Amino acid sequence: MIIYNVTTKIDGSIKNDWVEWAKNEHIPEIIGTGCFTNATLAQLLETDDTEGPTYTIQYHAENKALYNTYIEKFAPLMRQKAFDKWGNKFIAFRSLMQVVH
Repeated sequence: MIIYNVTTKIDGSIKNDWVEWAKNEHIPEIIGTGCFTNATLAQLLETDDTEGPTYTIQYHAENKALYNTYIEKFAPLMRQKAFDKWGNKFIAFRSLMQVVH
């Protein structure tokens, strides 16, 4: 299993609206691509939140081919939609992990 992790630092002024958007629009849209089976939204604890909270979304893919499909076919549009909606009120970085059995 592959985990695609997106860590996002949010401006405090958009916290509640961003969480609702992530839960009700963004994550369902990404799951709807068929590339991921599920996702987990979490808030990082024990971090400096003076500039706003930090969240992670971990998307689970059955294999790397599905992740690659997402990156090639869907990621640019999803990233642009987030930027169009939130502008410079967030910063995100991504990491890819493989579950070790």
